[in-house]
Amino acid sequence: MDPNSGKKDMFNKLSKELALKKLYEEQFARRTISFYRYVIIDNPIELRDSLYKYWKDLSVFGRIYLAHEGINAQLSVPEHNWDDFVSNVHSNKYFKKMPFKIAVEENGASFYKLTIKVREQIVSDGLPINEYDVTNVGKHLNAKEWNKAMDDGALVVDMRNHYESEIGKFEGAICPDVETFKEELPVVKDLLKGKEDKQILLYCTGGIRCEKTSAYLKHHGFNNLSQLHGGIIDYTRQISEDNHLSNKFIGKNFVFDERRGERISDDIISKCHQCGSACDNHVNCNNVNCNLLFLQCKVCRDTYQKCCSLDCVKVVNLPIEEQQNLRKQEINKKMYYSHKRINLNLYKND
Repeated sequence: MDPNSGKKDMFNKLSKELALKKLYEEQFARRTISFYRYVIIDNPIELRDSLYKYWKDLSVFGRIYLAHEGINAQLSVPEHNWDDFVSNVHSNKYFKKMPFKIAVEENGASFYKLTIKVREQIVSDGLPINEYDVTNVGKHLNAKEWNKAMDDGALVVDMRNHYESEIGKFEGAICPDVETFKEELPVVKDLLKGKEDKQILLYCTGGIRCEKTSAYLKHHGFNNLSQLHGGIIDYTRQISEDNHLSNKFIGKNFVFDERRGERISDDIISKCHQCGSACDNHVNCNNVNCNLLFLQCKVCRDTYQKCCSLDCVKVVNLPIEEQQNLRKQEINKKMYYSHKRINLNLYKND
């Protein structure tokens, strides 16, 4: 049975358009945060139900995954309910003294509904449960320690997907060309073969993927592993609060919410996928049957009517009824959806 079905009051009933309208009409500020913890949860379904009820009453929005191995949460909390929210989290036996990572850019438009899902894993790795011990991890470094390790010549590995590292990364980082974390673990192990005794630095958005990676690599004989504590999010907070720390992250930090990214430095290291001009703005194709995530500059946004291709432009200009009929045809479902790299010349007119 699906653990996320059968609870009519556990899911948002508003359309995205109406939910966004209500969000933008709010007269109060919100705080965007994230947190995670690997901890054995006895009954994730029961916990999901209790969290949803309390957080919904506090007007909390966000995307939360629960599993027997722990919690992974990205949330938007009304400022006036912040103390109640923190009290609720810290009073839970699984989440005592839980540290929160605060978003760099506060605009309140990160999430527009509350979704809490029960999964097999909070970060899917596709590996057998006995492949490694997730609690046996590397050393956690703060921003100062991280910068020093980089200066000392440690290998830096980005544990995010290619569409994340495409718009921002640490200087000189190894960035695997993968679409999913499941793909990335064996790829990184192969890339680092022969460097088992060299100091290796792992980083990701908030730390959760590095936690698993360090445990996985330790299991496979890597002896000098460290990870960026709190990920890029907390690194940015630390360097903003300490004028003596230099910023070694260039570009934007990709985030998995409506904002798509937080600017960390003024550098633009990526290009529009349609014209090749400097651009680091991720968008989803305006054709909902496609929904491709890609980089699009303002000029191409107008030229292609917020679409990724001329084919999708044709679709969005059809009457709504015809668009809906297209989506009903099995052959057209998710006809282009992928995070794979786009050929820059693919959608140009000849």
